[in-house]
Amino acid sequence: MVKELNHDPILLARKSENAEISDIPAAQDLLDTLLAHREACVGMAANMIGVYKKIIVFADGESYMTMLNPEIIRAQEPYDTEEGCLSLLGGPRKTKRYRKIKVRYQNLQMETRLKTYTGWTAQIIQHEIDHLSGILI
Repeated sequence: MVKELNHDPILLARKSENAEISDIPAAQDLLDTLLAHREACVGMAANMIGVYKKIIVFADGESYMTMLNPEIIRAQEPYDTEEGCLSLLGGPRKTKRYRKIKVRYQNLQMETRLKTYTGWTAQIIQHEIDHLSGILI
């Protein structure tokens, strides 16, 4: 179900808790909401729809990926960039990202996975994981 977006910076700064199997419906709502905004958005974290669980969804090429409890365990090749955010008003803001990251996460079956991402997809994931920690660009 498509949910209303959270624009309150105080609520967006709240840290998320670990996701559990009972949070799978929230993950689907998050994906539905991202798909509804896909013209303006490439990734979302659950706090953007008022769910304070560690869940992100993002465009990964032509498909979409859902991660529960994602954690960056390695980051390489830092660079400076600018990003916008659907939840935050105003234009792009400067931030530091890494060109290559290794992520540990759980899939929708709660199975732990490791995957390396590079480039634009790595940048999206970093932005969404920052949301889970209450970090706003």
